[in-house]
Amino acid sequence: MPDPAPPGSEATASDTASEFLDTTITRPRTGTAVLEVEGEVDTLTAPRFSSAVDELMSSHEPTLVVDLSGVTFLASSGLAVLIQAARRAEERSARLRLVAATRAVRRPLEITGTDQLFDMHENVHDATGGDD
Repeated sequence: MPDPAPPGSEATASDTASEFLDTTITRPRTGTAVLEVEGEVDTLTAPRFSSAVDELMSSHEPTLVVDLSGVTFLASSGLAVLIQAARRAEERSARLRLVAATRAVRRPLEITGTDQLFDMHENVHDATGGDD
C-alpha cells in the first residue's frame, strides 16, 4: 500500500490512480497499436484506463490490442470500459484484440460473456499477428 500524502500536501484521485495502474501505448509493427495495462482496474483507476483506451481507439491503425497480461484485478468498471471499446471498434469495422492470459482477467470476461466481444489471445505476439 502506498504511503499517504505528507501533511500539507494534497494527493488527487489521478495521482492515486497512477500508483495502482500504468498504461503505455506502443506500435510494435506497422498498422498495429498495443495498449499495455499493468495493475488493478477498478472504480478508482477506471477513468485512467478509459483515457488510455480512448487514446488507443483514436489511433488509425487497423489492429488494436489491449494487453491485460499485467492486470491483477479487473472490476466491472473495467469491463464497462472494454465493452464500450468493443462497440467503438465495431463502428469502424474492426474487432478489438485482448491479451487475457491470467485468471484475474479471463474469469470476469467469461462469467459475463464479455469475452465474446473480443478476439482473445494468450500473448501479445499472437494478438499482433505473430511473424509476418
